[in-house]
Amino acid sequence: MQSPFKDLPREVSILVAASFFVAVGFGIVLPAIPVFAESFGVSNTAIGLIVSSFAITRFASGLISGKLVDLFGERLVFSSGVLMVSIFTFLAGLSHTYQQLLIFRSAGGLGSSMFSVAAGSVIMRSVDDEHRGRAQSVYNGAFLLGGISGPAIGGLLSTISLRAPFFSYSGMLLVSGIVAFLFLKGEKIGKKVKDSDTKNHTSIREALAMKPYRIALVIAFLANWVFFGMRSSILPIFVTQDLHSTTAVVGYGFAISAVFQGLLLMRAGRLSDIQGRRLAAVIGSTIGLAGVIVLTFATHPWMYIISMAIIGIGGAYLSTTPASIVGDVIHGKGGQVIAIFQMAGDAGMMVGPIIIGWLSDLYSYRIAFAASAAVFTVAVFLAIQIPETRQSYLSENPRQSKAPQVNNLRRLDEDR
Repeated sequence: MQSPFKDLPREVSILVAASFFVAVGFGIVLPAIPVFAESFGVSNTAIGLIVSSFAITRFASGLISGKLVDLFGERLVFSSGVLMVSIFTFLAGLSHTYQQLLIFRSAGGLGSSMFSVAAGSVIMRSVDDEHRGRAQSVYNGAFLLGGISGPAIGGLLSTISLRAPFFSYSGMLLVSGIVAFLFLKGEKIGKKVKDSDTKNHTSIREALAMKPYRIALVIAFLANWVFFGMRSSILPIFVTQDLHSTTAVVGYGFAISAVFQGLLLMRAGRLSDIQGRRLAAVIGSTIGLAGVIVLTFATHPWMYIISMAIIGIGGAYLSTTPASIVGDVIHGKGGQVIAIFQMAGDAGMMVGPIIIGWLSDLYSYRIAFAASAAVFTVAVFLAIQIPETRQSYLSENPRQSKAPQVNNLRRLDEDR
């Protein structure tokens, strides 16, 4: 059996190891966050704010994190960011009021922004376009492996204490930060940017002028709205209150979604590398939309489980595409360009939970899910519109390019 790390640089394997511990802990705490917030007697909108506050801080600090990566390198920024989240997650577990939980959860967003931008920079800069989709799959797979066990463990821990998942997550982050600091080394990372490097990189203005980059931003926004914002805000409450089930079932649904996504993730990455980014995006967005529609009409826990499985399948194909597109179109060390992409996803996590929580308070859970499905149809439309960015794919397919040797950026200029 071929190793998933074959032909990938060493930096990717170290990043995957460090990210795995982050993923296990995140999976543990994810089902507990809205339930813990609800224990303070707040509304669904306030619960959504707890989820969004983390993304708000990540969004606000995105460009700062990108600048830190350019100045100090991925290794130091990744490990420092993970350790910051560890500290604030531990403090969140000690919260005795909703306000305390909101403050500590929000503060953790800065560290999350730092390690996320640093991780994205490692993959986008160290992997060529023929392997970028697979590298993204391996990296996302680390989170999914943690997600398979994390939510189920977190659901069980929540039945014992709503604070226990936070302490477990803090410990996992501590391990991840140590692994990254000790082993995440390489010629392309961990060093300050040289003057020559700063003159030979894609600027924010150049990136925003490219149609594929702009579409990648919008898809990242919509995907995070549905695949993260919806699942981590009112969905656990919907399962426990409307479907009359337990937090353990919430965790099982998240775990099943992770299993289906994990089983297809490598296949999706190879499809993106061989057939191009557009096809992977169309498949992922269409299946993801179907999953949200099923959830909208769910009246029994088994329908919730089915919807989570479908969403997991769609996520496998869609999760690697926007990041791969960004990696295709940028060149040089562009921490801030990567940060803008990160901020687009954070905006989805920030806006989605608040709007979904507000709609569920004003109308119902199903109206909130239906609104998410309506918004996600935009992702399907944009996926069809994406100009292909993988240069080696364009070179191998005359129908896609009449001039196989044309510079990729020149081709993208024609699509602006």
